[in-house]
Amino acid sequence: MFRVTRDAIDLQELVDFVTDPEAGAIVTFIGTTRNNNEGRRVIALDYEAYPEMAEKELTRLGEEAKKRWNIQRMAIVHRIGPVQITEPSVMIAVSAAHRADAFEACRFAIEEIKRSVPIWKKELFEGGEVWIGTQSGQPLNVNCSSSSSRSNSSTD
Repeated sequence: MFRVTRDAIDLQELVDFVTDPEAGAIVTFIGTTRNNNEGRRVIALDYEAYPEMAEKELTRLGEEAKKRWNIQRMAIVHRIGPVQITEPSVMIAVSAAHRADAFEACRFAIEEIKRSVPIWKKELFEGGEVWIGTQSGQPLNVNCSSSSSRSNSSTD
């Protein structure tokens, strides 16, 4: 299960998907929208994506994780569109025979999502908005009114 969605993400759906009788561990990660960044009061985030390419890249990340670690299954779902404070932007679930592999694969997935998946984040804050680059929390150093100013990103 590797997808982007405009709908709220259901953690139990991901856990059910990765549940396997050979797994002794299931690790989950939930990235949520926080109310502050760089001294600004954040109101919400708004994500855009190239959905077909994003889902292909998420699938590739899952395949790469299976090559690197002894995991049973992985699921990644990322929101697009507006995401309010405290709402999840991304969820990852990984099952493995042992917890170390599940933790490592989960960490790999979120770091790689930030680096390579074509999903872009706009931060809406009191007094304005800014496209955030590479999920560092830093505004892009370009004219933010241009759609070409977007950079690969995900959630913090």
